[in-house]
Amino acid sequence: MYDAMLAETVKITGAGGDEVEAYVARPLNAGPHGGVVVIHHMPGYDEAHKQITRKFASRGYLAICPNLYYREAPGADPGDASAAARALGGVPDDRLVGDVGGAADYLRSLTTSNGKVGVIGYCSGGRQSFLAACRLQLDAAVDCYGAFVVGKPPEGMPFQIEPIVHLTKDLSCPLLGLFGQDDSTPSPEETAEFEVELKQHGKTYEFHTFEGAGHGFFDVDRKSHRPKAAYEGWKKVFDFYGRHLAS
Repeated sequence: MYDAMLAETVKITGAGGDEVEAYVARPLNAGPHGGVVVIHHMPGYDEAHKQITRKFASRGYLAICPNLYYREAPGADPGDASAAARALGGVPDDRLVGDVGGAADYLRSLTTSNGKVGVIGYCSGGRQSFLAACRLQLDAAVDCYGAFVVGKPPEGMPFQIEPIVHLTKDLSCPLLGLFGQDDSTPSPEETAEFEVELKQHGKTYEFHTFEGAGHGFFDVDRKSHRPKAAYEGWKKVFDFYGRHLAS
């Protein structure tokens, strides 16, 4: 099997017609391929999420990770860009939706696309993945321990965001949720409340909560990494996308 891929930085059209930097990885065979928009975590558009983007390409997906902090700090170190965005209260929800929509349109425009696009996000990106799936027409969404879908940020946190569980009725696609039993943002009680809403509105979803794992268990560069939970989580992600994004 021909397994070459191309990975590069491109510019896409994001919210408000703004030019936004993004990292794209794609197989070089004929396809057709499903697409995945990778939403980076709060610490920023970093090497870890570029690696995740390449991981999807290695499994036969067109993948793109938009730099959500590009407007605040183009060309900056991910940590500095993240600090600049946090100082302004985080990424506004409407802007996030526009940027993810632009990234999805970019994937659909590729000649090897099968027209299907999913989204995945980690930490703040998990919430944003659900948000995008409620505001855009997508084919699959993955929420990896997204905080504040249910419940507001505590006092003192530099985020101007509100809970969005009320948007569940508008969810456009199947949802996969991957959570840690030891997490507090979101807590198991909050994910249970989220699940009640999904059931109430008859949405297609599956939630998995991993014992011995807390927030950030996918992150190989942090102490929070839990190899067993991450391994099982990746299996569930690829099974889920295989069912909903494959040609």
